[in-house]
Amino acid sequence: MATHEVTNQPPPFVGHDVYRMDPVLTEAVDRWVPPSDRDDAHAELSDLGALAGSADVAEIADRAERNAPRLRTHDRWGNRVDEVDFDPAWHDLMRVATSAGLTAETWTKGRDTGAHVRRAAGFVIWAQVDAGHICPITMTHAAVPALRHSPELAERYEPLLASRSYEPGLRTPGSKSGLIAGMGMTEKQGGSDVRANTTVAERVGEGGVPGSAYRLTGHKWFCSAPMSDLFLMLAKTSPDAPPSCFLVPRVLDDGARNPFAIQRLKDKLGDRSNASSEIELDGTWGSLVGEEGHGVRTIIDMVAATRLDCVLGSAAISRAALTRAVHHARHRRAFGAALIEQPLMRTVLTDLAIESEAATLLGMRLAQAVDAGEVELARLGVAVGKYWVCKRTPTVVAEALECLGGAGYVEENGMARLYRQAPLNSIWEGSGNVNALDVLRAISREPASLKALFEEAEAGRGQLATLDRALDEVYAEGAAFAGDPAMAAAGARRLVEKLALTLQASLMARYAPPTLAEAFVESRLGPDAHLGLGAIDPGLAQVAAPVALERSGAA
Repeated sequence: MATHEVTNQPPPFVGHDVYRMDPVLTEAVDRWVPPSDRDDAHAELSDLGALAGSADVAEIADRAERNAPRLRTHDRWGNRVDEVDFDPAWHDLMRVATSAGLTAETWTKGRDTGAHVRRAAGFVIWAQVDAGHICPITMTHAAVPALRHSPELAERYEPLLASRSYEPGLRTPGSKSGLIAGMGMTEKQGGSDVRANTTVAERVGEGGVPGSAYRLTGHKWFCSAPMSDLFLMLAKTSPDAPPSCFLVPRVLDDGARNPFAIQRLKDKLGDRSNASSEIELDGTWGSLVGEEGHGVRTIIDMVAATRLDCVLGSAAISRAALTRAVHHARHRRAFGAALIEQPLMRTVLTDLAIESEAATLLGMRLAQAVDAGEVELARLGVAVGKYWVCKRTPTVVAEALECLGGAGYVEENGMARLYRQAPLNSIWEGSGNVNALDVLRAISREPASLKALFEEAEAGRGQLATLDRALDEVYAEGAAFAGDPAMAAAGARRLVEKLALTLQASLMARYAPPTLAEAFVESRLGPDAHLGLGAIDPGLAQVAAPVALERSGAA
């Protein structure tokens, strides 16, 4: 029947190179990866980008999402095994991410190789395929800075965490060619307040020094990716002691299973491909990482790395939502014209493109700060970026989804999956309030970090008058907050938002096409600044649209 003909539908969004169609990534590699490593970086990232945009990988990601992992607590004879079974598609995704060097390889490279920028670009590419498996990839990458507080543990495990070999299955760590790391920090009575944790660690032998053995007993409310080989966990050596950090393997050196009872897998919002669990520790063997009682200080290095991945992962989600929306609008007709030619839709897409560009650019600059050893800028910039970019992502994805109408609301489209995943990074590693207050603590305790962030933002001065005024205003507000701690605590979100926007605006002014930079600065910091995406001044949008939509790459 004629009514059964399918017309006016966009073709599948496959067959493209996710890297080459994203000029923010390619320009960042050109800008911040040394010439000696640049060609190799472009080639490897383009291979990964072509894979990420392929029909085969899209199907693999769909399978991993459809076939959720299953908990298997016992074997057929009644022995406790506590294993999680994943669809083979999950392992395919993990294998690509590992072989692309997205785990801990960066820490083994010299700072002059641009390794963190290169990895950040690969992370943004591959996170657009499936966000679920990116969680253990992030934790494996972030484990190394924490492990380096105990050099003997780092020496043993770092080469395996940095390996490009993915070898699933629970076996002794030394028998594998590559390892995956997870973490278990939060408990139900504490949540983000990890100092309220009640897990107890008892010394085995004399103990008390980094690398020494302990037995852990307690409950971890969230333990993501429980199929990992190693975990970093917090526990107290006495009820009144500050928490210490421990490395906990799933399998001991003698081949025995470490006590690690998975009580359940979480039925959670977001991706379904990954497994988040609740676990019980009962005399579980662990090695002290860093000094006893200094667990939070030890783990903060891991948190810094995971927070940067939160920024990059959120930028990836926003980029994926943008390109899907532009692809749909280019091929869908309504009211007598392609959607992308409808003036208001064009304004919305332009604003989304500008937001995506600023998010990705900030993430890449923070990765470059790690490469350059700009410790103070990375410390504060990551916290500021984590707050704002992750906070904006659900709004970006919701607006992009709306561009597709009802088609975006069904799971098979892929946009609904992005929407479910969008809030995660704003919660993981500190929700909005925790992150905003952490920025205040950093400013108070490490004033050099605020100085470094201001210097980075100041580098954009002289480009646009609105940016110059915004810089003056944020400096004045920061000074006012510094003199009134009570006001600062209540207004932390306000200050962090302004810090983030001025930092993004400075980066856009220096590195983005001028029309996009002006549109971002005027619409986010100018007297006619708007809150809703798509409410940008129509004159700015009209000028910025050709460049913004071209840089979306979604032909």
